[in-house]
Amino acid sequence: MKPALAAAVTCVALLAPGLSAQAMSIRELRTIEQTEQAGSAYIQYYLIGVMEGLREANDLTVREGHKPWFCVQGRKLEPRMAFSLYDAELKRNSDLYEADMPVQLVLSNALRNAYRCP
Repeated sequence: MKPALAAAVTCVALLAPGLSAQAMSIRELRTIEQTEQAGSAYIQYYLIGVMEGLREANDLTVREGHKPWFCVQGRKLEPRMAFSLYDAELKRNSDLYEADMPVQLVLSNALRNAYRCP
């Protein structure tokens, strides 16, 4: 291995444990929406990313031979629907969710409720 490449790999390996992705909580999402100038746009993009991640995880589950979490089955599920699914789930089950719960949980439940498997 070339010395520069070896050094780069070593740096990434040393820094990687400090790099961790953390789920955003409902409270954090609300705070961003209320305090940031472009908060609503950020929220939209974040929820789209969460939804696309959940779709990919669901597809992987099916490819591995397991039962899907939710079933789109030709119905419409577009990125622009992420916020409305999330918001409807929060309103429908407001007593279920606490502010420190992850956004991913809400959107996952929203997809399971909106796209139930037969």
